[in-house]
Amino acid sequence: MTNKSIILLSGGLDSLVSLGLKKEELNVELAITFNYGQKSVEKEIKASEKICQFYGIKHEVINLDWLKKITKTTLVSDQNVPTGKDLENPQNSAKSVWVPNRNGLFLNIAGSYADSFGYNYILIGANKEEAQTFPDNTQNFINSVNEEFQYSTMAKPKVIAPLINYNKNDIVMLALKNNIPLELTMSCYNGGDKHCGICESCTRLKHALEANGDTYYTGILFE
Repeated sequence: MTNKSIILLSGGLDSLVSLGLKKEELNVELAITFNYGQKSVEKEIKASEKICQFYGIKHEVINLDWLKKITKTTLVSDQNVPTGKDLENPQNSAKSVWVPNRNGLFLNIAGSYADSFGYNYILIGANKEEAQTFPDNTQNFINSVNEEFQYSTMAKPKVIAPLINYNKNDIVMLALKNNIPLELTMSCYNGGDKHCGICESCTRLKHALEANGDTYYTGILFE
C-alpha cells in the first residue's frame, strides 16, 4: 500500500516546515486549514493556499463557527493578543491564547478524513518550545491520540509531529538548510499584511531568524 498523508496547515512556521520536511517521504496529499474565527484567519488561509500551490497538494478549509462562540481567547476576541514581553510569563500567555480542545478537535477531524479516504499519516506542527506551555503540543498528547485512533477509526492513521524535538531556533535552521520557502509563512496573531513583529508568535519567529543570522527573511516578513 502506498503511503499518503494529511497535514494540519495554519500557514505558520511550524506547519510549513513540517510539510517541507515530510512532503516527499510521507506523500502529503492534503492540507486542512481551520477557520474558528481567529483574527488572522484570512491571512492564514491565503498563506496556506500559497504553500499548497508551491508543494502541489490539495487544500481544504473547514469552518468551525461554533468554536469561536464558546471561547474568550484573545485570538478571536477584541482583547489584545500576548506580546513578546509576555514570554516572561508563559503560563499566563498560554492561558490567554488557549482555544478549548483545539488540537484534539483538529486531529479528530483529520482522523475522520483519514478513515474515509485511507490516509496513513496526519502531520501536526507540534514542537518542543511550545510543548513547554501547551500540553496539546507534547509527545504524550500525540501518543494518546494515536491510541484513541486505534479504537475510533478503522484506518488507524498515525499522528506524526516532525518538529517535536525542536525549538524555534532549530526549526528556522531546518527551514534554511532545506530551502523551505519561509517567505510564504504567516505566523502573526494579528492578521496584518505583514508580521507585526510585536505579538508573541512574531517575537518567537523574529528571535529564531536572528539566532540563525538571517536578515533576508526578516526583511521580507516583518513591517
